[in-house]
Amino acid sequence: MHGLIKSRQRLCIQASAVVASPSTSSQSAIKFRPCIDIHKGKVKQIVGSTLKDLPDKSGGEVELKTNFVSDKPSSWYSHLYQKDDLRGGHVIMLGADDASKATALEALRAWPGGLHMGGGVSTDNAVEYLDAGASHVIVTSYVFREGRLDEERLRALVRLVGKQRLVLDLSCRQRDGKYWVVTDRWQRFSTLSLSEATLAELAKSCDEFLVHGVDVEGMQLGIDDVLVEVLGKWSPIPVTYAGGARTLEDLERVKAAGAGRVDITVGSALDIFGGKLPYADVVTWHKQQQAQLHSK
Repeated sequence: MHGLIKSRQRLCIQASAVVASPSTSSQSAIKFRPCIDIHKGKVKQIVGSTLKDLPDKSGGEVELKTNFVSDKPSSWYSHLYQKDDLRGGHVIMLGADDASKATALEALRAWPGGLHMGGGVSTDNAVEYLDAGASHVIVTSYVFREGRLDEERLRALVRLVGKQRLVLDLSCRQRDGKYWVVTDRWQRFSTLSLSEATLAELAKSCDEFLVHGVDVEGMQLGIDDVLVEVLGKWSPIPVTYAGGARTLEDLERVKAAGAGRVDITVGSALDIFGGKLPYADVVTWHKQQQAQLHSK
């Protein structure tokens, strides 16, 4: 624990030393980005760090910690988000089985142009998801082969779908005073750590970043303030943070730490996913943020 505290202190010092450039200091309103996580054909909320790519017989299902399993179809959530005009949420397929793919496609077709699609995205299926209604595709493991950024695969995706329809998932875990991108169901540390230079270079190849704070994802333990802060200071393009948010106060913490430049996803804490935070309250908060920006 003492080592973790010292590590976070080093990160705070690093973040405080960054001076925002003109491209990262423009005013924008923080947005609530909703989610539809799919596993084994069902809309679920899980503890992300427990998701392992293991066959059932090896105990993978026993190790998986599930917070919520919905009895509603994925399209129900799509229509709900469409009604509240919550654009740019993400559909994440936590497994490559046929049932999960069918459920993901159902969500996309229910709101054409409203949602991003992630989970096993590659040059083989990206166009299919865009044709099904995704506004963007989200990619991680395909461009981080064997833990290293595969620049040729990234270029191939950009050529195929266009930079403006690509989101890079840079979900990360903390180690040795840095945040490292993790891939392969968040179990493999890559060789890429987050930095101002890293985000500036990757931003040339995508429209947005999606970053799960894997150490707190699905645990409702509160947000990773330091991670949000560095994202707000370093990212030159729109970025969405996910992980640990449980109250409206946590949303305000993201707004403050990210200087209004980091959008927020809430999953397990929402009442529509079995949690205690009213979805309606989060939507109201989201609309208040947009109204405050327009009134300035």
